[in-house]
Amino acid sequence: MRVAGAGLPSTLNSRLSTLTEGVLARHPREVGRAITAVENEGGCPELLRSLFPRTGRARVLGITGPPGAGKSTLAQRLAQAWRRRGQTVGIVAVDPSSPFTGGAILGDRIRMSEIYTDPGVFIRSMATRGALGGLARATSDAVDVLDAAGFDVVLIETVGVGQDEVDIVKAAETVAVVLVPGLGDDIQAIKAGILEIGDVFVVNKADREGADRTAAELAMMLDLSAPGGWRPPIVRTVAPRGEGTGEAVAALDAHGAHLAASGEDLERRRRRVRARLLALLEERFHRRVAQQAPGPEGLDAAVRRVSLRERDPYGAAADFFARVVPE
Repeated sequence: MRVAGAGLPSTLNSRLSTLTEGVLARHPREVGRAITAVENEGGCPELLRSLFPRTGRARVLGITGPPGAGKSTLAQRLAQAWRRRGQTVGIVAVDPSSPFTGGAILGDRIRMSEIYTDPGVFIRSMATRGALGGLARATSDAVDVLDAAGFDVVLIETVGVGQDEVDIVKAAETVAVVLVPGLGDDIQAIKAGILEIGDVFVVNKADREGADRTAAELAMMLDLSAPGGWRPPIVRTVAPRGEGTGEAVAALDAHGAHLAASGEDLERRRRRVRARLLALLEERFHRRVAQQAPGPEGLDAAVRRVSLRERDPYGAAADFFARVVPE
């Protein structure tokens, strides 16, 4: 196993070793510092390399849905249910970014106040910082930190932007989509992507008028679109009162058992790894582009030539790529 920070200056190497040991011992302060390190620009590859051999044990679940669906309250109830079973829970709550600081609004920490002091629960809010798809750039890195720290379940809650939250399938093995009645045409709102990514559907605030209609329309659409194999169950909950939480946990467990029995868990893992590697390569390329010194061969010069119609964008991109990533 690679030693944390091997080849780095001794002071940095010592700090990385301390951080690694703290994460593996599940010290909350060190876990928080490690997530901060991987969340910063460029991340902390040496730390993640040292932690990676200790990952792969946690069950990574996602929870997504439109704003106002009660995702945070439901996440709290699910965490409490897992804690009653003796399991530890890490939560990565992706919050909107502050327009002034770029930091997370921290709304999820406020809404999860009942479990915030539980030593078996670790909650981390992460800002999207302009990332699309409902997740922050470093979400998968934060999941690795919590996985290495020994949390049994890692729950990712997306920011709640509606139809664009399909990136959750790149980070979680099971995805729960939360809907509520009374938000207009609920089923129309999830046609463009969300319906296809749900492994479990939760109709939250099921004590509201229209819950039966929402569940019935959802069932009808699943009957039309489900290709066979796993048929996503529909669970009704009233999260503030904890109603239906046990059924939701059972549905999530059933999907996990289905993945293991069918062998689909391996295929999903490969898809997630592929998406992550491509994202890392894209990020690395962007950093290399940003590091290019201005000049006649730089990006600004290429932009100017294309703008003046002196060069077509495809040829300019090919030339620039060849310079940044030489064969």
